[in-house]
Amino acid sequence: MSSNEATLGDSNLSPLDSIADSGAGNPAEDENASVIARQAIVDEHRAVYGYELFDRSTRGAGHTAASDAALLFNALSYAGTEALVGKKTVFINCTHDSLAGGHLELISPEKVVLEVPPMPTDDVELIEQRALILKDLRDRGFRLAFPHMMLRRAYVSWLPLASFIKIEMNILKPELAEPLIKFARANTKAEMIAEKVETAEQFERMAKLGVKLFQGFWFAKPSLVQAKTIRPSQATIIQLINLVRKQADAGEIEDLLKKDPTLSFNLLRFINSAGFGLQVEVTSFRHAVMMLGMKKLFRWAALLLTTSKDGAPPAVGTTAVVRGRLMELLAAELLPTEECDNAFIVGVFSLLDTMLGISLDKALNTVSLPQNVVDALLNKTGVFWPFLELTIACESGDDAVFARVATELHLSNRQVNWAHLQALDWAESLND
Repeated sequence: MSSNEATLGDSNLSPLDSIADSGAGNPAEDENASVIARQAIVDEHRAVYGYELFDRSTRGAGHTAASDAALLFNALSYAGTEALVGKKTVFINCTHDSLAGGHLELISPEKVVLEVPPMPTDDVELIEQRALILKDLRDRGFRLAFPHMMLRRAYVSWLPLASFIKIEMNILKPELAEPLIKFARANTKAEMIAEKVETAEQFERMAKLGVKLFQGFWFAKPSLVQAKTIRPSQATIIQLINLVRKQADAGEIEDLLKKDPTLSFNLLRFINSAGFGLQVEVTSFRHAVMMLGMKKLFRWAALLLTTSKDGAPPAVGTTAVVRGRLMELLAAELLPTEECDNAFIVGVFSLLDTMLGISLDKALNTVSLPQNVVDALLNKTGVFWPFLELTIACESGDDAVFARVATELHLSNRQVNWAHLQALDWAESLND
């Protein structure tokens, strides 16, 4: 028994430690992917305190780290933050994988409450290890909300980190409400939220117990907000990624933003959103680039590329980035340094037809590219074609092509496989 666990003696036993909890929230209904649902969290006077956001297209089984990132990113970038949440607090459901995600670096912590689910195990050691990630989030300024099912001995190491405890009225027995709230107040500094409140009786019972925040159909059903998504071209996003990778100066990046109104619109919409937390409005592209910084600009562009909910599936964008990075690493073994960037472009642009839904030649007409890049993509010739052919063979598992092209390039199996692992890891890091 850990020292933390020992602080909860039998006299302070949580009501939930002696019973088997039952039930879970209903999965979200399947709706159009561009629709974000919000449900108000109100105080005892029914004034709106904040909003919980969720994607109507994601059922419980489909709730992933990627869907968490996409929801938050799309909500703050596209849907019109003022229409969604105004200046109110945003509550976002998270998976444990997404709690360690780099997309959280793009938002202002004081604007967001992260709703943390229970672990899939009651192993105290594993739960305490996860507490380190939660503590880091708290140290960064995020507030955490836990469901009342965590008011148990196994989660004692988490309880001091809670800012909110959400009490689910649909699964809590009425006679447990008072002892559970007493236990929560004795072991946390969290504010209670009674959620899934559907009757006046439930509201009055919890209000008498001192609960100040409420959520549920009795107050308001979730409202649906149409996300007004204006997508820049994938090609322009990739150009931006490449400029950031090369540490281009702000002037070059500003020039690209000026050439693509949708890209610049999305950047200004994002950086001026409530989630970014700036106190002044950013109106110039150069100011936006300076305020965001290269690291965050890179993450923003990568998420813009890979979290699209219209057109190509997000996996296509990720595959394209893997191709680009792998080609860059392989080219670094054999070609001059200045050609490695073009190798990256060949790999990423090799899937433009799928991403844009048009033929590759039409897609390439939208950007100005070196002839040797076009030759590799359209004619399967030139210095970059063998690298692309080898990259596709790695992806498809075509051993015959892999062996032939690797031999032609004088690359060992170990060199290619190691580069492939590095490329996969690098692409994964874009969403970390």
